[in-house]
Amino acid sequence: IMLVVVFYAVYYIVLSICFTAFRLEMLDGLAPFDFKTNPSWINPNYLVLLISLEITYFVCGLLFVLIVEEWVWDYAITVTAIHIIITSAVMSEFPLMPHWWTALGAALILMICGGQILAYCLFKNNLIYPVLDDF
Repeated sequence: IMLVVVFYAVYYIVLSICFTAFRLEMLDGLAPFDFKTNPSWINPNYLVLLISLEITYFVCGLLFVLIVEEWVWDYAITVTAIHIIITSAVMSEFPLMPHWWTALGAALILMICGGQILAYCLFKNNLIYPVLDDF
């Protein structure tokens, strides 16, 4: 639960920064769950949602390392699944837009890779490696 709270706190902070940087009026509280925005490189609302999603996942991957130390990929997948469930509940339909799934998949890869690399760098002496002598 703590990681989900961290995820959404970071998401809203990054979303606010992106809206300010793009000089847009803040959307309603549904912005992190909006998968119906028209995907276009000239649509600033779409760009803000896309950029904030990617930055949030990368930053959370790094923050999750500080909280759980190992198994960042497991927590990343769990938080993403919870985000999909909450998104479906808030928007009252399951997201079927391919652009949303592509952005979410790229963000998940960023979270896992960034988190796992940082975890290895910070905790490489504490990681548990299987012994294959008797295998």
